[in-house]
Amino acid sequence: MNETKTHYRKAFDSPYLSSADIVEPTVLTVHHVTLETDKTKKTKDVFNTAHFSEKEIRQGEKLKPMILNATNSKTMKGLTGSAFIDDWKDVRITVYVDPNVRFGKESVEGLRISPHAPEKRVLTPASVKAWGNAKAAFKRDGDLRQVLAHVDISREHQEQLMAECQEAKPANEGANVLS
Repeated sequence: MNETKTHYRKAFDSPYLSSADIVEPTVLTVHHVTLETDKTKKTKDVFNTAHFSEKEIRQGEKLKPMILNATNSKTMKGLTGSAFIDDWKDVRITVYVDPNVRFGKESVEGLRISPHAPEKRVLTPASVKAWGNAKAAFKRDGDLRQVLAHVDISREHQEQLMAECQEAKPANEGANVLS
């Protein structure tokens, strides 16, 4: 799309994710949501603020937290089945730009969360880079829980991945298999 162009709103340098940051629907993982006072210091308002597991929106570009307005908060409630922000963690969402958000009498660009949970990619050894990342996560964590939160892997491929990691470990170290 226009990934290499600079949106005019970038000049305003908001501490929050905005329509200037999203160039296409983007799948992100909500790490947690907290009530926080406005970091722009323009108001003393308190916002539901989503923080993400991912650190970058694009390579070299820091991912900012996102204010969850009433519409996006209702969507999070629908996605999680809970009205409590404490339960809105480790949730994969798709954030996109809606060009027709009502703000007073105007229509403006605004961020929206899709009411549909994003589909997980299926990981196979053919995806060399992602397979390597999954192996690194398994070696780091000792299990596949974090990997399976982001991708689907067949039981056969889970066993293959763990076996490949075992080959690289000393004989006395074990591995945890998910059942």
